[in-house]
Amino acid sequence: MANKTLLTLIRWLVILAMPFFLGMGTIRAIIAWDYPAFEYGRIAPDMFGFSPEERLELAQGTLDYLQRIEPAAEVIHLLEELRLPGTDRPLYNVSEIDHMIDVKNLADAIRWVAYIAGAVVIIGLAILLIPRPTRPFGWRTLMLAGLGTVVILGVIALLILIAWPIFFVQFHELLFPPGTWTFAYSDSLIRLFPEQFWFDIGVLISVTTLALGVLVGLVGYVMTRRSRAATIAA
Repeated sequence: MANKTLLTLIRWLVILAMPFFLGMGTIRAIIAWDYPAFEYGRIAPDMFGFSPEERLELAQGTLDYLQRIEPAAEVIHLLEELRLPGTDRPLYNVSEIDHMIDVKNLADAIRWVAYIAGAVVIIGLAILLIPRPTRPFGWRTLMLAGLGTVVILGVIALLILIAWPIFFVQFHELLFPPGTWTFAYSDSLIRLFPEQFWFDIGVLISVTTLALGVLVGLVGYVMTRRSRAATIAA
């Protein structure tokens, strides 16, 4: 009974960790990818005067800050040193800098969640799949983890598509202190990362993670059937 309880606990840990592993991993991959170079070709140009080249260079400098492994307080100078093109004026005002400290703290937390969830998934599946007696249980766990990811990300993708304004506001209210994440259209953060930017990246993250969940579920399903067939044949 104790062994069965342990296996069930590991199964649920894997199922619960899989959406975080795939989702947070996708977010980290997109941050590391030069996404603005792709997105700026799709959305409206900056109405306040950034050229496409200036906009891309400033966005890449901002993302470079988010990718640093050091705490926000140690690398925020990277943003403080950015200047509006052709001037000696700071690119970001004090409110924007404060918000970007919060954003990096969140990005760093996402990285650790991805690491921890990945460790749970990998170690949990190894425990279940390496021993031959528990292998069918392990493959079914993988299938259920993929299915759980599909359900969760399907709901998120649907919310983004049919209720984006509500989703966008609630997402920010949940993760950032009230009143710290709203800016004027003329502020640099909005000029570099307008709402359409976030809508598109939200769709990309949710659909990519959903597709990965489908792939994981299919692998688990196919291997579950094969393991059952092998057991019957034996």
